[in-house]
Amino acid sequence: MRVLIVDDEAGIRDVIKEYCINEDYETLEASNGIEALNILKLNKDIDIIILDIMMPKMDGYTTLEKINELYDIPVIMLSARADEMDKLQSFNMGVDDYVTKPFSPKELIARIKVVANRGKVNKDEYIYKTLKVDYLGHSVFIDSKEIKITPKEYELLTYFIQNKGIALSRETLLSKIWGYDFFGDDRTIDTHIKMLRNSLGKYRKLITTVRGMGYKYEEK
Repeated sequence: MRVLIVDDEAGIRDVIKEYCINEDYETLEASNGIEALNILKLNKDIDIIILDIMMPKMDGYTTLEKINELYDIPVIMLSARADEMDKLQSFNMGVDDYVTKPFSPKELIARIKVVANRGKVNKDEYIYKTLKVDYLGHSVFIDSKEIKITPKEYELLTYFIQNKGIALSRETLLSKIWGYDFFGDDRTIDTHIKMLRNSLGKYRKLITTVRGMGYKYEEK
């Protein structure tokens, strides 16, 4: 897998590169958006982009717009901005994930794997023990019996499955499931998570609470 690291801080690029090499990933580097776009012109087989927001010459948002216009490559935004509006704006622009600095390199690698593997999973169904999600039929089964689940619960469950093992903030879930223009709050997420857990019955513990942040889907 080839990873393009776009950040104006050489130290951060070096750390990400070191961890990528440990995973046998090939890396390319750029210190700003202009360099990144030039690299993309010459390299058509980049699998994922790690993109900083605050950079000289061309910032991350402008670079992301250009990337989306020309390419279909997953992007993980990496930024010192932890503000909710920055996260929502990034997701609204189509990023696949958002990681705030300072960050755990191991967690970033885990997020890279999740994003990279999304297109490789079975597109028809998901099975864990006796839990089955039928993507084509838009339905969920436990012990071969279909369970009643609301559309939003279904969207939450499938998004959790796509991001197994990744801690998802309430802001991320709001922006991905309800959309950037939704005027809800954390209680909206908490209420629907409670409903989803009830619907999952004996599999309710697959969705764990990450204290002070949000939730995580973990196969036990």
